[in-house]
Amino acid sequence: MTPAPRFAFGPRNYRLMWIGLALLAAGFITMMFGDKENYGEDFVGITLGPLLLVAGFCVEFAAIMVRDKSLVVAPAAPVAPLSTPVATTAPVAAPVAAPAYKRL
Repeated sequence: MTPAPRFAFGPRNYRLMWIGLALLAAGFITMMFGDKENYGEDFVGITLGPLLLVAGFCVEFAAIMVRDKSLVVAPAAPVAPLSTPVATTAPVAAPVAAPAYKRL
């Protein structure tokens, strides 16, 4: 039985990503708009646009970092120990060969 493929993001993450992209788009659009005589140097272009951009990037960061509860996998049943103990031996180191070059 092959396990079902697991995706990194769930529906909650994708919703947050779309909200973050909408905030980013709104931030860039509001920075573009503004008073035509001041070339966008008013409250909308200088203050509101960058605040929307910061909020959009924060939402995008949260969309990446938040773990969706629908993706949590239940822990597997514990494996029973072996009936006979297995003796462990130390690994044997391979012999070190002399270098094939001459030092100057």
